[in-house]
Amino acid sequence: MSALTVESVQEWLVEKIATRLGVAADQVATDQYFDEFDLDSTEALVLSGELENWLGFELETTALWYHPTIADLARYIVQERAGDSASV
Repeated sequence: MSALTVESVQEWLVEKIATRLGVAADQVATDQYFDEFDLDSTEALVLSGELENWLGFELETTALWYHPTIADLARYIVQERAGDSASV
């Protein structure tokens, strides 16, 4: 995977959510709350699992709760990854 950026994480999330909703990516707002996307709990779990596979590390189970938009979650993921890299 290339360098992890807020933009790359947002793009990945937007594409996955758009596909699940059957809409164009430009209809998925990065500042919209995850619960407003009408994903059921199973879809949210699958999305979270796919995200972890793509990222190559596990997210805290509360990550989507404390970072409830695509933009918030993307910033959190990049900060977490930067912190992990700094401690290696």
